[in-house]
Amino acid sequence: MSQSSDLPPILELRGIHQTYFDDKKQQDFVVFNDFSLAIEDYTNLGQFVVIMGKSGCGKSTLLRYWSGLQKPTAGEVLISGKPIGDKQSIPMVFQQYSSLEWYTVLENVALPLTLKGVSKKEAHEKAMDMIKVVGLEGHENKFAKTPQLSGGQLQRVAIARSLVANPSMILLDEPFGALDGFTRAKMQFFLLDLFQKSEVADLNPTVVLVTHDPREAVLLGNDIYIMDANPGRVIKHLKPELPNTRDRAIRKDSRFIEIVSYVEDVMEGNIK
Repeated sequence: MSQSSDLPPILELRGIHQTYFDDKKQQDFVVFNDFSLAIEDYTNLGQFVVIMGKSGCGKSTLLRYWSGLQKPTAGEVLISGKPIGDKQSIPMVFQQYSSLEWYTVLENVALPLTLKGVSKKEAHEKAMDMIKVVGLEGHENKFAKTPQLSGGQLQRVAIARSLVANPSMILLDEPFGALDGFTRAKMQFFLLDLFQKSEVADLNPTVVLVTHDPREAVLLGNDIYIMDANPGRVIKHLKPELPNTRDRAIRKDSRFIEIVSYVEDVMEGNIK
């Protein structure tokens, strides 16, 4: 990864406070207390930013801020230095399958374009191009549900739908969490391969991934933020010293194994 640019952080949170009322305890539960985070931008480079941590640390809440799905109790949410607005919110892929089951794969992927007023013909043409990129050609007329499609294929539909409007950023909230171990590993490398394809790489996207899996974090991440809870905070920020272009062989690399072990120790509280 090259040196950062002089641009403002591509994603930023300033002085975030988040509280919820606990009905059982009849008091406020504090998720964040004056939390700030700045994810730097890189000139003409895409990046995978990984956020991980214990349950309850607020990692998925951060994605909901940037996606526009949630507002903090107090504080600022910024994208490229500007307060988030309706036209700035970032597409998000969830752990749960989010496709519309009564729509075909083609209709699901085209949806962001049709909602923007793009003609049906143009939207379907662009959607079909993205369907080919994510390896779902031949499935475009199937309904986006099981058993017509597997879990991995449904997540490919969600990723294609998020990318079809050419966003410079995409949020992934444990997108492979519901998959079995074999399919999960396959989808991790699908994601790596996808973002190295010229059709996507030319977008120079910033991908923010929430995961609880240290191997997944190190495999995909250029930047890894590890959080703790009560209140939510970043306890470690690291940049794995691994090639930006990674393949399946990297899982056996001694440096990869070393970094995974380090992340596990941080997560378990063995390293402060």
